[in-house]
Parts: sequence; C-alpha cells; structure tokens
Amino acid sequence: MIWQIVAYAALGLLAAFAAARLFPTRLPATALLLVTGPVGGLTGGLVSYTVFGGAHAPASLAAAFATAAAGLSILASPPKRGRHAARA
Repeated sequence: MIWQIVAYAALGLLAAFAAARLFPTRLPATALLLVTGPVGGLTGGLVSYTVFGGAHAPASLAAAFATAAAGLSILASPPKRGRHAARA
C-alpha cells in the first residue's frame, strides 16, 4: 500500500509538471500546481483503491492521474484574446 501512495503522488506531480510545461500562460503560479497535482493524485488514487480494492492497481493509477489532471484543469484560465493578448 505504501508504494501505491507514493505512486499516486508521483503521478500527480508528473501531471503538474506536464501541465506547467504545456500550458505556461494559462496556469497560475507553479507552487500552486505542484501542490494541486499530488493532492489530486492522492485523492483519486485512494478513492479508487477503496472502490476497486488492492488487486486493481492499474485502474487505481489511471484514476489517480485522471483526478490530478481534472484538478489541474480547474486552475486553467481561458486564453486572452483581443488587442491586449500576448503575441506568440
């Protein structure tokens, strides 16, 4: 069980790093991302572990990653448009 908890947090952290690299202008400060990702991963992983049981580790890991990604998507803001938008 301990290795699964570490894996849930690591997947959440991985999702946070990926989101920060892919969408740097749409997401807030990196510190908030680095907290939200692992918390989302732990939440999703532990809930799915409770629902599926310990025998379904791949399903729990997938749920941990999906929950972390969903939590990170809540932090995203829409892209700016108009005259004052940053030019690429």
